[in-house]
Parts: sequence; structure tokens; C-alpha cells
Amino acid sequence: MSDSEKNLEKAPLPESSPPLQGERVAFTGTLASMTHQQAFTLTEQNGGTATQHLGRQNTILVVGEEGWPLEEDGQPSVKLQEAADLLHTGHPLRILQESEWLQLIDLQEPSQESHTLYTPAMLHKALDVPVNLIRAWERRGLIKAVKKVYRLPYFDFQQVAGVRRLMQLLDSGISPDQIESSLQRLETIFPEMERPLAQLELLAHDHHLLLKDSVGLFEPASGQRFFEFNSDEQSLEQTETKGTVPFPVETHEEIFTSDNPETLFQEACRALDANELERAQWGFRQAIQLTPAKAEYHFHLAETLYRLNNLSGAIERYHNTVEQDPFYLEAWTQLGCLYAEQNRHVEATRYFQAALSLHPKYPDAIYHLAEVLQQLGRPQEAAAHWQTYLHLDARGPWAENARQSLQQWEETSQEDQQR
Repeated sequence: MSDSEKNLEKAPLPESSPPLQGERVAFTGTLASMTHQQAFTLTEQNGGTATQHLGRQNTILVVGEEGWPLEEDGQPSVKLQEAADLLHTGHPLRILQESEWLQLIDLQEPSQESHTLYTPAMLHKALDVPVNLIRAWERRGLIKAVKKVYRLPYFDFQQVAGVRRLMQLLDSGISPDQIESSLQRLETIFPEMERPLAQLELLAHDHHLLLKDSVGLFEPASGQRFFEFNSDEQSLEQTETKGTVPFPVETHEEIFTSDNPETLFQEACRALDANELERAQWGFRQAIQLTPAKAEYHFHLAETLYRLNNLSGAIERYHNTVEQDPFYLEAWTQLGCLYAEQNRHVEATRYFQAALSLHPKYPDAIYHLAEVLQQLGRPQEAAAHWQTYLHLDARGPWAENARQSLQQWEETSQEDQQR
């Protein structure tokens, strides 16, 4: 081997450049994985320059994935409008979704799904949207599960966050036409606008429709009730003709007249979505009388009873659910949560473990089992589950709590060893 070859062999390999070297990065919208300040810090650590404003010097605009980037007035964010103008003039600006940016700086593997998948309970924690509302959105076709594991739906985070954002804008009084116009303006940047436009159409329809039952008027999208200020019969008749659907005022037994269990179930689900819990309970019970072996009917009745503060009734119906379908994953987890709520932690562990025997990578069950084990004074076992959870979901809604609990256990263990 020649001297030059030996020298080449000994020479250190050049270090690769930081992924954002030479890039000027701006951010718009709400980031799902971190705050804007944390994103600025990561940009600097990876060789880039983070900027508060967007200008011709910028090379990258990162769009947060917690809902569509629409302002309070329903308009696209200022930076997105500026980005569209820059692109129109031929400026070489790259627009990245948050998940694409995370891949670029190696915080998300390219082999992972482009968007993190979340269970309904995880979405509730991350977005402050009730689990029952997430289920209602799925039933109405507003969101679609990316996959299901033993009936447990996993959703794309951005899809659900987008629906929440659209609902917030509609609730604030922004017209559907104005939101639709803004979404269409974003179409030049995001080609996937077809889905949120369809979601907007469904939401807008619900927001224009008021249903009437024996109590009064309510909005099916949110379950919110409305006062009727017109007391005379003529005004009431006028109100009922403006997009309202009257329900009969008879007892619940007379409301559900079908002898088809699936029809009864669908009517009860609509009542549940509208927060008409007594009506929903009656419908589910009638459906179960006709088809006692249908696990889904028992599961929905259990949810209804829980929302009616009938904890023992809910537990019994969740037991009925797993008796009819031992693979009903969410029912096992709900049993664990309800027993934990009653401070019956030993029993709760059995149900979480039953869920994990079906789906070992089920984040909800792993997290809740760790919590219960900690309550039982079994910190080492809990720590193993905290580690497993963080391996599955390092940036999810419960990740920080898991990380803090694990750190606390590690510090306690070190103190014990030093004694």
C-alpha cells in the first residue's frame, strides 16, 4: 500500500452538514409536536436560522399540523398568503408540513407514517375534544379511521384537529362560504383540500339544522340547546319551518317505534350525539332486547350510562360487551379505567393486562396500567410501562407525564442505591 493510500485510510471522514445549514425557516399555524419557541431552538441546533416573519430571504415555511392554518376571521394565515405571493413570483420557497420538517431534522423516521396515529382517548387529551364527540364525528363521516385493531380506531391527528378548527370557526360566526373560500385559496399549496371541504359541507349543514324534541330546540352538531323567545303558536310554527325537525313529545317508549334493531341502534346513536342521554339509553335497550348478542349495542349503552353517572350500570354493560365479544379492546380498557376510578386498582390491572394481551402496543392501556401500578406502590413495574409508552409515542399527549414519572423513579432508585 502506497503512502498516499495509507494517509487516505487514516484521514477522518468529513462530517455531514447539518440538515438545515443555510436555510432560513419560518413557521405558521399551531405545531402539534412542540411550541414555536422549541421549534426555533431545534432549527438553530440543526444549522438553520429561525425567523419570526416571512420574507424573500426565507427558504422554508413549516406549516403546523394542529388544525388548518386559518385565522380567527376564517382567512388563511398571513404567512401562507405571503408564501403564495412569493411562489407566484417564482421565489424558490419550500413549504413543508410539520411532519416533513421533523423527518428532515431526524426527529421522525421516514419509514414512519407521515402523520402520527392517535386513539380517541389520546386525541381527547391532545385536543380537548370529548371522546364521545370523536366517535360521533366518525359515525357521521367527518373523520375516518386510518386503521382499526380489534374495533379500536386509530385516527390521523391532523384530520381530527382540522375538524375541530372548522367547528371553532363556525361556532365563532364565520360563514361557511368564507371558510370554503379560504380553503380553496390554500388549494394551490395543499392539494388535499378536497377532504376538509367535504367536512365543512357536513358541519355547515349541521349548524343550519335545529332539531326539536319535547324539551326544546337543539343543534345536532354540538348538542347545544337554544331558547325559544316566541311564545305564541304562530311564532312557534314559523320556528319549526326554518330547518327544524320536530320530535314527538310522547314518552321514550313511543319515540322508538321500529322493530329493526339496527334502525333502533342508529336512532339511539343520533340521540347520543345530540346529548339526549335518556332517549339514547331507551333506544339501545330496545335494540339489545331484539339482538342481545350484539356487543356494540352493549358498549354504547355502557357509554350512555357512564355519561348519566350510572357507574355500576356502565361497568355491568362493559362486562356484557366482552362477554359477547372477548376481543372488544376498548371495552377491556374502559373496565380498567372505571375500576381505577373506584380505587379498585388490583382489579383495574387485570383489565388493562387483558387489553394488552390482545394488543401489546396499545398506548392507552400501557399508560393507564403504569398509572395504576404506581398507585399500588409497584414503581419498578410502572417504570417498565412508562418506557414502553415513550418508545411507542415520544411526543404524544401523555408523553411528558410518562417522562416525568420515569425520571422521578430513576432519581428515587439512585437515592436508594446511594444509601
